[in-house]
Amino acid sequence: MARPPTLDELRRHAIARSLFRPVTLPAAIRRLGFVQADPMRAPARAQDLILFQRVRDYRAGDLERRYERLGIEEDAFVNYGFMPRQTLALLHPRTPRRPWDAATLAQAREVLAFVQARGAVHPRDVGEAFAHHGRVAGYWGGELNASTRLLERMHHHGWLRVRRREAGTRVYEAMQHDEQDDSPAARKARAEALVDTIVALYAPLPAPSLGYLVTLLRYGANHLSSETRAVVKAARERYGHAVVDGTTWFWPADENPASRRHQPVDGVRLLAPFDPVVWDRRRFEMLWGWAYRFEAYVPAPKRTMGHYALPVLWGEQMVGWANLRMERGRLQHALGFVAARPREAGFERALEEELAGFEAFLQPGPAA
Repeated sequence: MARPPTLDELRRHAIARSLFRPVTLPAAIRRLGFVQADPMRAPARAQDLILFQRVRDYRAGDLERRYERLGIEEDAFVNYGFMPRQTLALLHPRTPRRPWDAATLAQAREVLAFVQARGAVHPRDVGEAFAHHGRVAGYWGGELNASTRLLERMHHHGWLRVRRREAGTRVYEAMQHDEQDDSPAARKARAEALVDTIVALYAPLPAPSLGYLVTLLRYGANHLSSETRAVVKAARERYGHAVVDGTTWFWPADENPASRRHQPVDGVRLLAPFDPVVWDRRRFEMLWGWAYRFEAYVPAPKRTMGHYALPVLWGEQMVGWANLRMERGRLQHALGFVAARPREAGFERALEEELAGFEAFLQPGPAA
């Protein structure tokens, strides 16, 4: 039996398998399997920050500009984001956790007929046509048209898909998902494929994190909850695993975390708060020895790292965090460090190169 990997080897494995050599945009999405989305732009949206680190010559907004030609979908998985269409087929038809009441169902049918008649609709147009639906509380305060919230729910329930985005706003079209084989064997196979996608994206994973991520699958595949829980219970038979410092870790069965080919990345990387390398805060603290916090929703006086702090990866160490902003077309940055600022030869040059790359990434890209 092979020896279990060390924590250092798990750390190198986590970095090397996720921060692969930059490829094309379609190839990066296929390899990741899921790219989490977030509307906050500080200094760019999460999906753009994630892809910048993995796609050649990527510019902020390229995903939105090229969306219709990429053969991908926006939908709920463990969070909301972008995925290959074959993954979407594993999630639908989706059984709502709470069935609509008669009034909501009638409104949804009205809106669906409106969308079908026009082919693709902007929420603004739906809001104007169905102003009589009233208004509801917004997610972050204020109010929005009830029809806008209904469009989101219709999308989640599989009645609509995102055709494209315009200035960040989803434009919808009608959607009808294929019926699925609902036999126990077929449901099990779909559940296994979904959990495989989680493991492939976030490995190596501590066992508690794997359990938590599968719990989040209730967002995208609540109708397969019992089957996905069964996959977790059988994880030792399906995935590579080992106990390291008292914690069981999992990774794809065909990978070897102890392989010498997992070498630290060159240079400095500024990673999004939702980047697969840093997404799991439990794993982050286990691998790097300090607690990274996302403080965008923390009152400013209580923040210790900043509004949208990006973890700073130098080699295989997370040495601190950076807050970036654009002012008059120039990138401004503020850094914080866990200990002292790195004094190794090459850090300052590598940081300058990463910041220059960020500044180019944030400049307006060509029209689609």
